[in-house]
Amino acid sequence: MKRQIFAPEHDAFRETVRAFLAREVQPYYEQWEKDGIVSRDAWRAAGKQGLLGLAVDEEFGGGGSADFRYSAVLAEEFTRAGAPGLALGLHNDIIGPYLTGLATEEQRRRWLPGFCDGTLITAIAMTEPGAGSDLQGIRTHAEDRGDHWVLNGSKTFISNGVLADLVIVVAKTTPEGGAHGLSLLVVERGMEGFERGRNLEKIGQKAQDTAELFFHDVRVPKENLLGELDGAFVHLMTNLAQERLSIAVSAIAAAEHLLEITTEYVKEREAFGRPLATKQHIRFEIAEMATECAVTRTFLDRCIEDHSNGQLDAVHASMAKWWSTELQKRVADRCLQLHGGYGYMSEHPVARAFTDGRVQTIYGGTTEIMKEIIGRSLLG
Repeated sequence: MKRQIFAPEHDAFRETVRAFLAREVQPYYEQWEKDGIVSRDAWRAAGKQGLLGLAVDEEFGGGGSADFRYSAVLAEEFTRAGAPGLALGLHNDIIGPYLTGLATEEQRRRWLPGFCDGTLITAIAMTEPGAGSDLQGIRTHAEDRGDHWVLNGSKTFISNGVLADLVIVVAKTTPEGGAHGLSLLVVERGMEGFERGRNLEKIGQKAQDTAELFFHDVRVPKENLLGELDGAFVHLMTNLAQERLSIAVSAIAAAEHLLEITTEYVKEREAFGRPLATKQHIRFEIAEMATECAVTRTFLDRCIEDHSNGQLDAVHASMAKWWSTELQKRVADRCLQLHGGYGYMSEHPVARAFTDGRVQTIYGGTTEIMKEIIGRSLLG
C-alpha cells in the first residue's frame, strides 16, 4: 500500500538522512556499542547536516519547520539502520518542544544555537529509583533561596545522561502540591553538586548512554526555571503526545524492517531440502505479520498527519504508542524464531532488534499506562 503522507521535500530529506547514516554513523556504530556511548563528533556532524533542531527557528540555527513528518523520516531511517544510540529523536522530538515552547527569549538565545549545532546535548530527568510513571512519587526537590534554587535528589535511567550538557530536571518546588507542585529546572554541565553515576549496562541500545544523576545542593539560578513555577505537570502532559508518537513511529518502522529481512531469509533458507517459504506455517506467520504491520502503518500515518496539522490528541497518541510497540515486540520475537540459531547470534540484525526494541513498551509511558489513559477517556 503506497504511503500518501510525504511530499517530494520529505523524500529528499530521507536521502539526506540515509547518506548521513552511511557516512557518519554506520562505520562507527560497532565501536560505539563497545564503548557504551556515542562520539560527540557524531552530534556535531548531525548539527552540521541540519538534523538537529528541525522545529527550531532559523535565527537560532534550526530547520524552522514544525512539520513532524521530517522527524518521522529521521526516526524511520535511524530505526532501519539499527542505530538508536545516536538519540536524535530524544533531542529533537522530546526535549526540543520544552525549549521552543517554554523558554524565555534569553533562554532561547543561550541554549538553542548549541542545541542546533550539536555542541549542547540534552536530556530530561524525570524517572527516580522510586518513581517512574507516577509523578506524585517524585522526591527530588528544590528550595527557593531568593535568587536561586537549591536542588537535591537523584534520577535514574536517564538517556543521554553521560553526554548531556543541559538536563531538564523535574523537581518538587511546592512540597504540599503533589503532582501540581512540580517545576522544570535546567541544570547545566559544570554546576557544582551535579554528579553523574555510572553508565548503566542495558540488554539493548548499548551505544545509548544511560546514567544515574545526582544533585547535592546544586545552586540553580532563577533564570533556569523553564516554564511556569509549579507548572511541570501541565508542561509534561502537553508534550507527551509527541513523545509517544515518536516512539510509535520508530516501533512500526522496526516491525516493517524485521518483516522485510525475515521474508527474504525464509526464501533463501532451506530445511529438509526445500526453502522455508514453501512451508504453510511459515507463509501464515509472514502473512499475519504483514497484515498487522499494514494495518498499524495506516493508523500511524494518520496520526503523523494529524500531529503535523496540530490535531493529534493524547488518547490517540497513547493508542499508537501501546499498539505499535507491542507489535514491534511480537514481530521481533517471531522473526527471531524464524531465523533459528542465527537469530540468537548477537551480530545478527534480528538479535540486535530484539534487544534494542524491548524497552519500547516501557519508556515514554508503559503499555499499562497507555491503556489506562485510553480507558479513562472512554469510561471516566
